[in-house]
Amino acid sequence: MLRLILAALFAIFLSPPVLADQTDTRLDPLFADLKSAASAAEARPIEREIWAIWSQHGSDAEIDLRFQRGVFLMNAGRLEQAIGIFRTILEVDPDFAEAWNKRATLLYLTGDLAGSVRDIERTLALEPRHFGALSGLGLIYEQIESADGAIKAFTAALEINPHMPWIVERLDALEELKAGKPL
Repeated sequence: MLRLILAALFAIFLSPPVLADQTDTRLDPLFADLKSAASAAEARPIEREIWAIWSQHGSDAEIDLRFQRGVFLMNAGRLEQAIGIFRTILEVDPDFAEAWNKRATLLYLTGDLAGSVRDIERTLALEPRHFGALSGLGLIYEQIESADGAIKAFTAALEINPHMPWIVERLDALEELKAGKPL
């Protein structure tokens, strides 16, 4: 029994840390499952699992704790404090795509659209399949009244995750707008 315990401890402490961010190997099959899901209801748990993986740094517990604190502050409406948390995370690890995405969301909420776009671009450079960042980009293009930009961003998001009905609705409305029909 002692040998089994020692072997387990040996394996735990000497195995490489599990990364759980945009580089996680579990993402490829999840994205394939997401695309082939038969319905939004079937896609929802897959989407949640992708978000969970993106939201974990995995190799730095301090970053994971800061990330959770930043999300808490964001959800509590303490946007400037949350921006500070994500800024600190990105100083430590500028390759953590979901930290860029969270800060992009916060910058959008505070009205800094240019800053949000910069952070979305960084998110997409690190994780080109980030349907959340693409949909956020579509919202920004809508806000600045660029129907073509919004359509392009929303369409790209749907190519990755075809199970976002609110985006389909936005695309329909944008197409009607482009055709000269009132919304």
